[in-house]
Amino acid sequence: MATGNRELTGEEREMLLEELKTRFEGNQDRHEGLRWADVQEKLEARPEKLWSLAEMERTGGEPDVIAYDRENDEFLFCDLSPESPKGRRSTCYDRQALESRSKHKPETSVEEMAEAMGIDLLTEDEYRALQEFGPLDKKTSSWIRTPEDIRALGGALFGDWRYGHVFVYHNGASSYYASRGFRGKLRV
Repeated sequence: MATGNRELTGEEREMLLEELKTRFEGNQDRHEGLRWADVQEKLEARPEKLWSLAEMERTGGEPDVIAYDRENDEFLFCDLSPESPKGRRSTCYDRQALESRSKHKPETSVEEMAEAMGIDLLTEDEYRALQEFGPLDKKTSSWIRTPEDIRALGGALFGDWRYGHVFVYHNGASSYYASRGFRGKLRV
């Protein structure tokens, strides 16, 4: 959808805004009291954020507004696809993990992909809070921001929804699976 220079064409922009508006209006329980016109005004003033949302959409994240931060005057978008976004799976956690693999290396890492998209990984607390809109990841799992002390020992965290609960687990950061991707957040 998006061009390589982080700009959307007029047609891409209009199509994305329509998709986001439809999702916003169809899921009012996620953002009670917020108005689409206010969200759209922010998006139109920040084309680089619109580009990031286009990347979230292109990779299957189904982003939507989940909160408004009054102090910073920002809307928070998160990936709310039922399963971990399909276009972001089969990636290890970070560059160090990617380089540590001697064979069968994935194309990229979660951290690199998130950075290229202009979005942030969810923390454990944010992932658990996002599940209030779910359940999400009933068949898949999603990498989450891993604390430095865990990462320094070679591990990384991921979460999913099983047996009516949110679970957070650990794995080697260099592992990757066809059913594990990541969810992101974007402040606008």
